[in-house]
Amino acid sequence: MESMHAQGAGPTPLPQGVDRLEDSRLVGSDRVLAVLKELARYPDGAALDELTRVIGSPKPTVHRALGALRRAGLADQDPRGHYVLGDELLRMAFAHHEARPEHVRVRPVLESLAARFGETAHYAVLDSSDGRDGRGGREVVYRAKVDPPTGAVRLTSTIGGRNPTHATAVGKLLLSSRLTSLDDVRSWVGEEPLPRRTERTLCTAEALHAELERIRGQGFAVDDQENEVGINCLALAVHTTSSTTPSGAVSISGLTYRTPLGALVAAVDDLRRALGDLAAPPRPAPANTQETP
Repeated sequence: MESMHAQGAGPTPLPQGVDRLEDSRLVGSDRVLAVLKELARYPDGAALDELTRVIGSPKPTVHRALGALRRAGLADQDPRGHYVLGDELLRMAFAHHEARPEHVRVRPVLESLAARFGETAHYAVLDSSDGRDGRGGREVVYRAKVDPPTGAVRLTSTIGGRNPTHATAVGKLLLSSRLTSLDDVRSWVGEEPLPRRTERTLCTAEALHAELERIRGQGFAVDDQENEVGINCLALAVHTTSSTTPSGAVSISGLTYRTPLGALVAAVDDLRRALGDLAAPPRPAPANTQETP
């Protein structure tokens, strides 16, 4: 799960698998879009000199791109002269997000879970934009979030935020339907060990494969402080478009001192009931092989 700590000022890191375009490759609209993407990393705004340095283009070029963005309402300047994302861009982004069918269908479930457990509920999907090396889905993207109605400590996760797939309950759950053999997992992991977020993070193909086998058997996934110390999570698959392939996963994330992992696991049937027709279809009961006397 994402951090419960306050987020600091300054640029946010680029998502894994997203590269900054080299100046020699930027022409016309590509250059304007590169400036827009860089500007989005500065929630408190960025000066022209800073953007010029980071992007690596001539100052007049960056200035012209910012001018085009301002005319379209996609960028603006604050009283300090720093550039920020424009209100029109935010309006379009939030309108698009609110109109997504999956968001409309999932949000009531998140509200119910947040109220039931007094913890934060999320809906997440695998990132579909990071598969250029044949090992896509390296991160999960949070599409919806509902905080509990009460509670002094809340998670600082954000809609659109990301986390490593192998270290999260939602990520492991979604991987379990894609990587069904040890060879699949080894191919996805690659040559280097997976990044370790805490001492409990599963970083080898063998450990991750065993975990995915367990998830397939029990029908849910947990994050036992694997992404961040002090936070645990339980996730279930969501089926908005297919009864066999999950479109995403819903999770409830709790602070360990307030909602132990055991309490979430004990309530897994309550979570399934809350999902209603979005839940995975029930697994068939084992066949009775006993002969009739």
